[in-house]
Amino acid sequence: MGEQVEEDRAHDASEASAAAARTEDRVAALTQLVNQSHLKQGTEESGALENIAITSRNRLLHRRYSCEMRPLRYSINITLDGCCDHRAIPADEDLHRHAAENLNQADALLFGRVTYKMMESAWRPPAPRPDWMEPFAQTINAAKKYVVSSTLEQVDWNAELVRGDLGQAVRQLKRESGKGLLVGGVKLPLALTELGLIDEYELVVHPRLAGHGPTLFAGLSKHVDLKLVSRLEFGSGVVAMRYEPRR
Repeated sequence: MGEQVEEDRAHDASEASAAAARTEDRVAALTQLVNQSHLKQGTEESGALENIAITSRNRLLHRRYSCEMRPLRYSINITLDGCCDHRAIPADEDLHRHAAENLNQADALLFGRVTYKMMESAWRPPAPRPDWMEPFAQTINAAKKYVVSSTLEQVDWNAELVRGDLGQAVRQLKRESGKGLLVGGVKLPLALTELGLIDEYELVVHPRLAGHGPTLFAGLSKHVDLKLVSRLEFGSGVVAMRYEPRR
């Protein structure tokens, strides 16, 4: 009886692995279609294919992490020479739509004090902005936020302070059920990388040379090896690449 149970478990694990591989293949194929030049025209077809690819991949990630802690994802825009200063990054409608999709795939956002204050001043109503920025503004305004700070006395904007030991606090947040968490900024992701708590890195690389910093992960104490899991190219030449740590 015991041997049969073990065989069944092994069979189930093999089937799950094969299913995940098939899903990854389908997502990769759809992403490749989106990246083809004739589908970079902002057409309904390209938008539909992009949505299918994103949805399929997010479902796969949900299954992958469903029996573990919910994933912590990091996304940031950088220039080709590695500058992560938001003032050096051009904004457009496609990128804001992509960022809004990232927000929708998270249960909550995780910010440090500086990033929280910057995002609040930029996106909290009533700030004047182009109409195409409104979907992102509405999404981030409605999102649950956790703010890591030892100096802020209080926060609002649908936010909650996180104090004490960073590792313990974030692990506790990850143990809660849900789709995942999304972290932003520069210094906080560095600290979380040192702790090995980030499950996915998305680098949105812009075809621009800034000629200055700051750069990401300056001062990281040890290298972190990553594997590419998806690549999405926009009509502007911006490329969003998602990586997972090699465990």
